[in-house]
Amino acid sequence: MTTGRTDRAVDGRGGAAARLLRDRNAGLCLAGVVVSGFGTSALWLASGVWVKDLTGSDGLAALCMLALWAPVLAGPLLGTLADRFRRKPLLIAASLLMAGLLLTLLRVDAPHGLWLLYAVLFVYGAAGVVHDAAESALVATAVDGSLLGDFNGLRTTVGEGMKLLAPLAGAGLYTAYGGPGVALLDAVTFVLAVVLYALLRVREERPVRPSAGAWRQTVEGARHLWSHPGLRPLVSAGGATMLCAGLSGALVYAVVEDLGRSPAYAGVLYAVQGAGSVVLGLSAGPLLRRFGERRFAACGIGLLGAAVALRAVPDDASALACSLAIGAGLPAVLV
Repeated sequence: MTTGRTDRAVDGRGGAAARLLRDRNAGLCLAGVVVSGFGTSALWLASGVWVKDLTGSDGLAALCMLALWAPVLAGPLLGTLADRFRRKPLLIAASLLMAGLLLTLLRVDAPHGLWLLYAVLFVYGAAGVVHDAAESALVATAVDGSLLGDFNGLRTTVGEGMKLLAPLAGAGLYTAYGGPGVALLDAVTFVLAVVLYALLRVREERPVRPSAGAWRQTVEGARHLWSHPGLRPLVSAGGATMLCAGLSGALVYAVVEDLGRSPAYAGVLYAVQGAGSVVLGLSAGPLLRRFGERRFAACGIGLLGAAVALRAVPDDASALACSLAIGAGLPAVLV
């Protein structure tokens, strides 16, 4: 009996995925997520390796991550752009902008050109915040409501899979073709994303501009989060954890150097970290029900902290185990 129920559940999930992929808009949206996500993940890894190879500096390599993720701090403000413009044209414009900017990185072949790489990464990060907000809103409009649950589940699965494949692919491409080759690949993925977005059949009404300005909306949202007794500790803990995780990620090149490996070995560590995220994602539901949200998040923070500290041990097995633990601990704070 159990086997029969399991088979029917698997068939149900497979049928849902098949229905989703048969839907034109859902398939195009999912393809856009895959294409853009792959290119972004590959460049994210390759940029640090690129700088490390050009300069030999762990600190300058870490600045790539800072340049890419710093705009996230302005996420609430940047995200309001998705509410002020139609999402499909906004996504197409943002993708074309990034494709053009990435092509300028083909000229970066010496340390004196790194300012251009940092500038492009900063704009890339800002455009990514707008892109994610607009994409989420467009999906809600373009995909049939009965398919949204299946779409979000499949998108999450694909996103976790990218954490396994993209770091290794990015490291391999960098080893074969260098940083400019990875930048060119990412530019191509943005062009492909433009084609996919253009093929979407969706009617969008012109958004009604809110009476309050973007800055005022952001301030009001932050005030609400800070005044809410339940949300404030969760947001504070999550923010502090993400900051520490960012600092840990910035030190990954120092870890690789202590292991006596080439900078491209960071791709292996990030792939193992992605495997940890996949494992956590598959078991998050039962663990949440067993421990509750707060204890689950606290366990994730503890696991993350221990793994980051143990990264100081210059041993391959330890580094891989810590990457796996970081991959499992970090999403627990965000679930």
